[in-house]
Amino acid sequence: MANCVRCCCWLLVLMLMALAITAAVVFVRYKNGEGVFPFPGVPGAVDHKYADALAVALQFFQVQKSGKLVNNTIHWRGDSALDDGKEAGIDLSKGMYDAGDHMKFGFPMAFTATMLSWSVLEYGDAMRAADQRDSAIDALNWIMDYLVNAHPSDNVLYIQVGDPKADHKCWERPEKMKEKRPLTKITPKSPGSDVAAETAAAMAAASLVYKTINKTYSSSLLDHGERLFAFADKHRGSYTRTFPELSAFYNSTTYQDELLWAASWLYHATGNHSYLAYATGKNKDFADLGNPRYFSWDDKRAGTEVLLSRVSFFASQGSDVAQDDVLGMYKQTADAVMCILLPDSETAAFRTEGGLLYVAEWNSLQHPVASAFLAAVYSDYMQSSGKTELSCSGQGFSPADLRKFAKSQADYLLGSNPMKISYLVGYGDRYPEKVHHRGASIPEDVDTGCDGHKWLETSKPNPNVATGALVGGPYKNDSFVDERDNVMQNEATTYNSALVAGLLSALVSTSSLARSLS
Repeated sequence: MANCVRCCCWLLVLMLMALAITAAVVFVRYKNGEGVFPFPGVPGAVDHKYADALAVALQFFQVQKSGKLVNNTIHWRGDSALDDGKEAGIDLSKGMYDAGDHMKFGFPMAFTATMLSWSVLEYGDAMRAADQRDSAIDALNWIMDYLVNAHPSDNVLYIQVGDPKADHKCWERPEKMKEKRPLTKITPKSPGSDVAAETAAAMAAASLVYKTINKTYSSSLLDHGERLFAFADKHRGSYTRTFPELSAFYNSTTYQDELLWAASWLYHATGNHSYLAYATGKNKDFADLGNPRYFSWDDKRAGTEVLLSRVSFFASQGSDVAQDDVLGMYKQTADAVMCILLPDSETAAFRTEGGLLYVAEWNSLQHPVASAFLAAVYSDYMQSSGKTELSCSGQGFSPADLRKFAKSQADYLLGSNPMKISYLVGYGDRYPEKVHHRGASIPEDVDTGCDGHKWLETSKPNPNVATGALVGGPYKNDSFVDERDNVMQNEATTYNSALVAGLLSALVSTSSLARSLS
């Protein structure tokens, strides 16, 4: 019996030693600062609350798909927009509709792809543990196929399908559309550095995702990304300056942040220091370092600062990268971004009485969800690198504080709010029933033509549930009005879904480890 006990003890010791060795391997830092993108490691215990919410959130990408559907899981959706791009001799039938309309806006769609890729790169193992990684990859693939086709030559990028003014006048199911869907493209004479650079970022980020899945596709994406970046940088200009009529929809305030964002992703994807030098050299003023910003589809500076701070976190001591002063400034600004997010920091930003970070009235959930994702990522960088204290005006905060903030925003949108409503459609017992969404609001067997406005105006709940839609969100006083014509609060966007999928993926696992690509 004693021998049996001793054997068991030795077995336990050996198991613990094996775990310690595994942990040591996982935590190895990047050699010479060259390894630039950590893949996720083995996740900890799965938090089923967030895993269930992630499964719901990812379904909205199926709701938003355009083109010839494959393995369609949404019974009220069917094939649509099969001729998109035909007039230019290219296939733009895939991609996703932007929101409750049937527009394909390239700028936010590319951002959606970039964020989906970032989420998979950081939290793919957690997604897999929740049995959702394949769903995320499927959504990403559907967008990337579209973006590849939208870039038929070096200096041409198709950035839009449809006429937004005409589209918004119609209320119909996408399967029944008969209106013309004109194409908009950027060229050297009609530049759009912001959308070209965001698409380059999407290509670079997705190339990392596919590196272990499909090397040929990965190489093709990276090639598109590098050519798009060269196009964006050489022929500078904002697409909403080129096409001022589009500023009423997704107005780009500047293209400079997208150039830095794309360069940062291309550095991670290639290891080519010229891309890092682009962001830390003469173009560093584009970042407005020292001034923390909120992350969104329009402003990528906070995302870039977090992305480049990873290089500082994991660089070997004494390496050129570790001693780069400008790279250090990116990290310092990322620190400042985190400080405004933490509710107990002296620089804390405004939040509602219910605890929601509140930045903008329109689509109010975008900024808190995007910020919470960055906070979760930053928390994991801190924890994994062993640099576990964040200083905010002399106050010390830990990775756990950042994760607590991220969870608070996720919990708010999932129902822990004064309205006791889940803003993620299909999750929980109570969620919006009159989402501003054409396909969801019209019965699947009805052909309204362009004039289906009676379905917009009805007081009845939508006959189809837009599962996974993250609606715009509450007002500053935490109130919410579930009416279909309440576009400000009750319309869902595809890029919001990418943000919330990233946040929920970050919270699925109780611990996240990072290790190098190389």
